Amino acid sequence: MKHTVMRDGIVAGALGATAVALWFLGVDTVYAHPLATPTALGRGLLRIFGPPGSEGAMTFVVAYTIFHYFAFILAGIVLSVIVYWAHTQPTVLAGAMILFVAFEIGFYGLSSALQESPFLGALGWGQVASGNLIAALVMGTYMWRAHPELKEEFSYALGGRE
Repeated sequence: MKHTVMRDGIVAGALGATAVALWFLGVDTVYAHPLATPTALGRGLLRIFGPPGSEGAMTFVVAYTIFHYFAFILAGIVLSVIVYWAHTQPTVLAGAMILFVAFEIGFYGLSSALQESPFLGALGWGQVASGNLIAALVMGTYMWRAHPELKEEFSYALGGRE
């Protein structure tokens, strides 16, 4: 199977989005409210465009799911570009690692701040942060397996050799 930047990005993004969706479904099911998380997030997303109308819960779920997959596929393409760039410039991985850690810290802070938001209701920031970490692990594992040369490139980038 031929790997390309777009193919790897789309696959990684879809895997990450699916991992998060399954995580939320599992958490929601444990709390006896299947689809509560995508409903809350979809409601918050659609409120950006104006006050709520007569939308039903499934409208919120579908709207959020489309946005969710689009956002993760976009993130997967960015990840894929970095991985392919690292084939010729391994040191880019060190910068990408720093940006990833900064993004994750910012994401956890934003999730925590939005915990009290009326848009998201009782959605726990820990659940969102855990889902984000699961997605990062799934997407990273896919790229690591699809590009075995990353181990050597990563070692080079973190070794400070240039």
